[in-house]
Parts: sequence; structure tokens; C-alpha cells
Amino acid sequence: MTTSFAPLTVAIGDLVPHPANVRSNSPETYEPENIAHLKASIAVLGLLQPLLVQKLDGKYAVLAGGRRHAALKELVADNASKGFTAKTKVDCRLVPDDCDVTTALSLAENITQAPMNAIDEFEAFARMMEVDGQTPETIAKTFGTTVAAVKGRLRYGLIHPEIRAAARAKTITLDTMKAFAEHPSQEVQREVFEALTKEDSYLQAYTVRQALKSRGVQVSDDIGAFVREDYEARGGAVAADLLDEHSVLEDAALVETILLEKLGAAAEEARIKLGFAWADAMVRYDYATMADYGRVYPGPIEPDEAAQKRIDEITAELEKLQLEMEDEGLEDAAYNVLYERVDALEDEARDLQEAYSAEDLARAGVIASWSNGQITLHVGLVRPEDTVKKEGARGSSASPTGEEAPDAGEITYPASLAEDLKTERAMALGAAMALHPEATLDLTLFKLVSDVLASGMSVTQAIKIEARKEYRNHAKMDEIDETSLEQVAAAHDALDLSWRDDTRPPADQFAAFRALEAGEKAKLVAYATASTTQSCFARDRQRDSLMHDFEIEIMPDIRAHWMPNAALFNRFKKAWLLKILGEDLGLAQEAVTLASSSKKEIVAFCDKLFAEPFATLTEAQRAAVAAWCPPMMQTAGVACDEAEPAAETPEPDSEIAQAA
Repeated sequence: MTTSFAPLTVAIGDLVPHPANVRSNSPETYEPENIAHLKASIAVLGLLQPLLVQKLDGKYAVLAGGRRHAALKELVADNASKGFTAKTKVDCRLVPDDCDVTTALSLAENITQAPMNAIDEFEAFARMMEVDGQTPETIAKTFGTTVAAVKGRLRYGLIHPEIRAAARAKTITLDTMKAFAEHPSQEVQREVFEALTKEDSYLQAYTVRQALKSRGVQVSDDIGAFVREDYEARGGAVAADLLDEHSVLEDAALVETILLEKLGAAAEEARIKLGFAWADAMVRYDYATMADYGRVYPGPIEPDEAAQKRIDEITAELEKLQLEMEDEGLEDAAYNVLYERVDALEDEARDLQEAYSAEDLARAGVIASWSNGQITLHVGLVRPEDTVKKEGARGSSASPTGEEAPDAGEITYPASLAEDLKTERAMALGAAMALHPEATLDLTLFKLVSDVLASGMSVTQAIKIEARKEYRNHAKMDEIDETSLEQVAAAHDALDLSWRDDTRPPADQFAAFRALEAGEKAKLVAYATASTTQSCFARDRQRDSLMHDFEIEIMPDIRAHWMPNAALFNRFKKAWLLKILGEDLGLAQEAVTLASSSKKEIVAFCDKLFAEPFATLTEAQRAAVAAWCPPMMQTAGVACDEAEPAAETPEPDSEIAQAA
């Protein structure tokens, strides 16, 4: 005999727990985190299933639906939830007072509410859509879940029956089964499943996804979305999914053809605009293949009166923006807006002050590739057969053979940054001198004697014979790497200053100084000489061969005294950072991945990379990170005068930076 329960509505405030509810002894069941999803569902959709109640002591005790009751009470207590008060009535079904099956009823409902087998749930959702004609929205409302969750289950419920059967039998894992949903065609799923199980009895989800990629491109993929309109206009086959975003463009060859056409058109447009000789396209920019290509860069030109006026305006605005960006309380969103404006202004200033030579335009070109969901332009590339560098050619790239070092102007540092880097290099050199007292003593004494005996013909201008401490100015002294400062401080602490006593006459001080051991004198002279070194980049061998060779001897590696840090990277353009990562350090994939990140994120990545090189680096990458510094700071780098920047002009876009 079927027991009928009369429907009624009851105020939430009149509901109480029922002692026969089988979950009443599990208070953790009703903890907020365990009913959060119910609370959210009821707040949006209402109570989809009535509570089962029984009249007890003037109240309505909840026999089945205790978790829903707990969610309702939380909604009442939550002032932010509108429409739920103690007087709000909800649908219930009344169990008669004389009913003797209360415990059985509560147990039955809780058992039926136990989680379903995952595959059963996927298939049930699929049947509701295919057979009953429901939509993801109506299914979500029925089950009190989100539309996104329904869509995810629908995909898995439509996987080929043989594959679902394999998952039920635990021949493959549930994750492996889900991977087959990457393609909506059950026939394709079956073909891939049979092919892979012949090769390997144990399937992995990754292997399945890789195999399905060769069978088409999803319309939700960035390439699929980019070519879809043209693809369908040409009659390309589409494997339609019940949910459009999972449909697949099945003709991968046609997808690639259309993509290359679009890339080629973009490259040709850029070629015409910039005046280059040729244009080409490739789906993915292959850094290994492109290693043999050269590159040309625009050289400085003399701006006319109108251009100079605009440059002055840009310079003034950039100074103002730089001050705003140094505000530590600036929110990320506001910082990014300022950064984009700075980037645009620097690009405009560059275009007003630089141009490609006619010779470079006649042999260079543009390649367009697809990266991070957009077209990336690689400009100024020179094919291997055209990369022979002519003597004195402005802006020409180095020979790919490596016989000729690249021009230091590949990254044109702003004048203010260049001056600060000179200061940092001088400090590193001073540390090296202090750590090599005998060699520095010999240098100092040799200069003193040679300069006097040579009748004023100085052997080097790098050391001030007046023996006055060199004043070194730096815009951000408190942010630079402290390695050289710590080394100099340690050298100072090791000095014997017992002879120094201002209360004694100079003659007595001199006598005490003469009594010092030779090694102690050498340390003192080295420390003093180190303090007189002038700020400059690497010495020109022709102009100052003595200091050129001496620096190589005592400071073969500036990184022993100096470390690039976040403060330095933050002063670099985003394009420079990506170029350094991709080209100087061999981290091309990381550079491409970071191209869509904010400058702050890239700076943080670089700072961590140099502070402690990642364990995943190859030996070559690790060596590059350990040795890297701006080219002009290298001991055997370019001549000081050659490294002087002509103006505050930014660097031309690099191949990786185009993706930023």
C-alpha cells in the first residue's frame, strides 16, 4: 500500500531537525563548507525538492532533507541573501503522525542522494539532451548545478560506447576516457582508440589528446576561431558537437592553408608599410631553423624641426609618467595603463629618430607567425644567403658563423640607464682591484712613475693621479645589487689603519705607515686606487690598452662582483626582457609563454632566474644565465665611446617582443 504525503508550505522558522533523521548523528554533514553548493543553488533556483516533515511538539521536524534545511537556515542568517527570512515558506510533504516508516523513509532518500557513478551521470545528462530535448540550462536547473558543470558532463556522456565500456571495466582510467571528448565524432574516437590500444595496452590521457590533435582543430582553439569563417566558406568539414564550442574543423590541412594565407597577407602588409624586400609566413616560429638568419635594425636619423618638437614633448611626458610609475602604492591595473602609454610613446619616439638604410631594406624582410593567439611579426630578418656583413654597413646583423660579434646597439639603452650601468661596472671593477692588491699596487706605482718620467704623457686616464676619491652618481643606489659593495666593505674591514691618527702629526703617521708590512701597504694602495676609478664601460684597446688588459686580468667575469636584479630588469622595456630571455639565454619557449604576461610578472621571473637558476635549465642555459650582463659591461666588450647612447631612444622590437 502506497503512503501519500500531503503537500504543504511551512515557514523556515518553524522547521526543526527530526530525531529519526539518519544523518542527525553526523553534525559534520551540516558544516557550512559541506552545504555551500546547496545554499548557492537554493539562493538562485529555490528549493527544487520538497522537504519531508512530520509534526512534532508544534513544530515541523525535517525527516528527510536535513542538508537542505541547514542551507535554508544559513540563507536566513545571511543578510546578503534577499528573499529568505524566518517567515519565508518553503514546499514540504507531511508525514502522518502514525506513520511507522520514518527511519526507512529517511534512509531511502539519503541513499538515493548518494553520489552516482560518474559514467552513469555523464550518460544520464546526454540522454536528457538527446532524447528528452532538454538544454544545458534546463538540466542545470533540474539538478541544482551550474550550466558549466552540465556541459562538462554532456561531453563525456557522448563518448563512443566502446570507450565508455572500457572505462567501466577499468581497462582505461576515467581521465583517459575523458580525453576522447576532445573530438565530438564517435567514429574518430573509435579509430583512435583502436589504433592506440594496438600499440600499447596502457593508454594515457596525454597520448589520446595528442593523437586527436591530428584529426582536426577545435573551433574554440585560437587558430580554429581565427580561420573558422573562411574555413566554412570553403566548405570545410565540421564535426559538430551538441555544444558548439567543442565542434571540430576536421580538415587540418585546409585549416593550415587558410592560416598561412592570413599570415602571409599580414607579412605582406608589413613589408609594404616598412619597405622591405620580401615577406614570408610560418605557422610556428622555429628558433632552431631561424638561427641562421641575420637581422637588421634601423639606424639613427636627424629629425626635422617638426619631429624634434614632438620628441621634446614625448620626453617631457615620459619623465612625468616615470615618476607616476615609481609610486609603490600604484595598483597593478593603473601601472599597466601607464606602462602601455610609456611603451607607445617610446615607440613613437623611436620611429621619429630611426630608419632602415636603403641597403638593409633591399635585402631584409618580414616573417609572420602565429603565437599566443595572435599574429606575430618578425621584422628585419635577413636570409642566410644574404647575411654577409659588409664593412661599415649601418645596422647590419652579424654573420651567422659567429666570427664577428653582434653590434652592441641591438638594445639601445636610454642615456640615464647607461650612465647608471657605467657606475655599477666601476663599482664592480673597484671590488676586483681591492681583491687583487699586489696587481693593483703594481699598476698604481707604474702609473705614478711612468706619468712623471714620460713628461706628462699619461699611460692611462682611467685612474686619477690626484688621488681623489671618484664621486659616483646613481639614480637608484639603494636598489642596485650589493655584491660589490659588500666585497669593498669586507676589503675595508681588513685594512690596517693603525697608522691613521689625526691627533698625531703627519710625520708620525708617515713613520707608522712605512713600518707596515708590504702586504698591508698593498691592500691600502689597492683600496685607495679602486676608489679613484672612473665610471665607464669596457675600455677601448686602442685608446687605453693598459686598462683594457688589466681589467681582463683582474675581472675576467663581472658576475663575480655584480648580479642583475629586479631593480635593473624593471628599468628595461618588456621587449628587451623577452629578447634577453629568448636570444641571450636560450629560453625561447619561456619568452614566448611570457609574452602575454605583464611586465611585472616578467621582471619577477627574471629576478628569480638570476637569483637561483632553475633546476630545469640545460647546461647551456645555466651557463648563459651565469655569465649574462649587458654587452657593454663585459670586460672585453665594446669601446667606451662606442657604447655611448646618442639619445633616450628605445630598442627596435625583437622577434619575441612582437608577441607582447
